[in-house]
Amino acid sequence: MQYRELGRSNLKVSEITLGTMTWGEQNAESEAHAQIDMALAHGVNLIDVAEMYPVPPRPETQGLTEQYVGSWLKKTGKRDQVLIATKATGPARKPHNPRHVRDGINNFDRKGLTEALNGSLERLQTDYVDLYQLHWPDRSVNCFGTLNYSHIPDEITVPIEETLTILADFIKDGKIRHIGISNETPWGMAQFIRATEKFDLPRIVSIQNPYSLLNRTFEIGHSEFSYRENVGLLAYSPLAFGVLSGKYLNGARPENGRLTLFNRFTRYTNPQVERVAGDYVALAQKHGLDPAQMALAFVNSRGFVTSNIVGATTLAQLQNNLDSISIKLSDEVLQEIEAIHTRQPNPAP
Repeated sequence: MQYRELGRSNLKVSEITLGTMTWGEQNAESEAHAQIDMALAHGVNLIDVAEMYPVPPRPETQGLTEQYVGSWLKKTGKRDQVLIATKATGPARKPHNPRHVRDGINNFDRKGLTEALNGSLERLQTDYVDLYQLHWPDRSVNCFGTLNYSHIPDEITVPIEETLTILADFIKDGKIRHIGISNETPWGMAQFIRATEKFDLPRIVSIQNPYSLLNRTFEIGHSEFSYRENVGLLAYSPLAFGVLSGKYLNGARPENGRLTLFNRFTRYTNPQVERVAGDYVALAQKHGLDPAQMALAFVNSRGFVTSNIVGATTLAQLQNNLDSISIKLSDEVLQEIEAIHTRQPNPAP
């Protein structure tokens, strides 16, 4: 396993992060514990959770993912061997945003963030988290598959400097070590950095946004910030919910697959995705590569990526994902990937 610096922190995180959003929905507690054990055995040191998880978010299951991590920590006593990242749920401004987490009034003000963090710490059975992330912005932005930005002039939001001030107090209290953002825009990244410099507040160390062969939009406006400001990407959905493994090609809907079970993830089911995913799978097979490992190896190779968040519902899937760290893509494969991307860029933004 390789390790990379988390922003300007003193932490080094594994090239692969263990994602968890199926735990409590598709995975039982024992299965979650087995995944943690396997990941740690392969050198993974970062586990990413969220107060909202599992996904799809439901009142009946909310918080189970953090609870499973907490029960593992209590059972093993290995808190000092792992880095825990969790996320505070943002305000419910869009139809798909959950309204059951803290009654849907999830602004990043002192009341909201205090309730969110204390709830996460209780479920995780720990006194602190290593990385505390804002799951999505307090304001309305185009994320989660929304292409166009619709400006709302009179929208009431919590100023970024106010949110950072609250998070700074959490750091002083020893409840969090570092701050990250998620599903954030280039403008938002710039504002967080500006607030840090102007008001002498803690600096964000990471951004967690989607990034895969089917969604390389991060390269357009975000990646320069990552390089120049040392705010690395924690890439989520690197396999586009399994689409890049090839298991959904030709209309297949395997039992227990996320796209089989849930119909909310429409950005991964359009005709462009089907066509381009087929091209990437064919490319991998042409070069004797496992399609999923090729897709993950591509993400691993990007200089602006700090860690690649992989999720799995079985240990076999997790093992296959972990093995991607040994795959180095040839110049020929990378050139052919670029050719496919040029023909049909970002079919699943």
